[in-house]
Amino acid sequence: MIIEPRMRGFICLTAHPTGCEQNVLNQIEYVRSKNKNAGPKRVLVIGASTGFGLASRITAAFGSDASTIGVFFEKPPAEGKTATPGWYNTVAFHKFANEQGLYAKSINGDAFSTEIKQKTIDLIKADLGQIDLVIYSLASPVRTHPVTGVLHRSSLKPIGGTFSNKTVDFHTGVVSTVSIEPANDDDISNTVAVMGGEDWMMWMEAMKEAGVLAQNATTVAYSYIGPALTEAVYRKGTIGRAKDHLEATAFTITDYLKDLGGKAYVSVNKALVTQASSAIPVIPLYISLLYKTMKEKGIHEGCIEQIERLFSERLYKGGDVPTDDKGRIRIDDWEMRDDVQEIVAALWVDATTETLPSLGDLAGYKSEFTNLFGFGFPQVDYAADAKENVEIDGLV
Repeated sequence: MIIEPRMRGFICLTAHPTGCEQNVLNQIEYVRSKNKNAGPKRVLVIGASTGFGLASRITAAFGSDASTIGVFFEKPPAEGKTATPGWYNTVAFHKFANEQGLYAKSINGDAFSTEIKQKTIDLIKADLGQIDLVIYSLASPVRTHPVTGVLHRSSLKPIGGTFSNKTVDFHTGVVSTVSIEPANDDDISNTVAVMGGEDWMMWMEAMKEAGVLAQNATTVAYSYIGPALTEAVYRKGTIGRAKDHLEATAFTITDYLKDLGGKAYVSVNKALVTQASSAIPVIPLYISLLYKTMKEKGIHEGCIEQIERLFSERLYKGGDVPTDDKGRIRIDDWEMRDDVQEIVAALWVDATTETLPSLGDLAGYKSEFTNLFGFGFPQVDYAADAKENVEIDGLV
């Protein structure tokens, strides 16, 4: 079938299998262009099909020849209907991993559930024995609690008062003012339940009790801080409360893994175009201005550049892992440089519908957004028939 992008708000309803393969190949080639790192050899990535999770899986596999197990929740294709992009990304990842003789298996299901945790543990026991590195990179808006059965929904809201600021519709380029009503206590607790550290802790408890964590095993979850421009709706909002909980959980997990010599870290990453970030008001405008600034300074990074640097210059460089005064790995260091943030803050003041094309990199934002779904790659012939109904070779 001929597959074209069909946009609705901040999501695309279609995905292109050949384009997703090209996206994965581009990331693999970037990792291959770097020196092999002394990285992990047996890796579990929870949330492995898109964004930072996919980049983590690619970096581990093609940067240090790791065997990888990926867990994700993606919609498979049907005749005449495309899958979600994470499905096609994983099809491609397995193809290239198999070509290189790398072990790769995947599990598609609700990572919050006890059932999927047990299925993953059984697979580790059967095939790898133990895991050296656990990446926790879930970005779900909802979670059914495996013990209580309660469905929790996260929200993007400020705390303490209504928030108003600029935002941009990245499809049209129209800059407008958005106002968001403040969260109530239920909004906060539900967001923490979905995006906080409880499920990460549950994974580590289940894996340790099952004996599938190797001596000196490491686990990493991903977070974001960002600048003063976005903090009211992000770091000081409901999501920020969840991230605070996630970051506190890293210390709890490290204590829990002490007898194994294990450690848990939160890596604070750069603002990037993802399906999740595109849904947050203010963030697309900020990213557009940030991209322009960082590209002009020659320090722009996408997901794969960020994670390759995390592995080679932080986690597996040798010696102690460098962290900030709160124990967090800071791979957002280039974004948060004073010279970058001062320029972005000045551009923000002047950003309007008319000025944004010259002040920001909205074209780059839109390009990266369409790339997420497999569109916009010059190497792909989008007028050609694409095979939408493909299976993942290695899905358990």
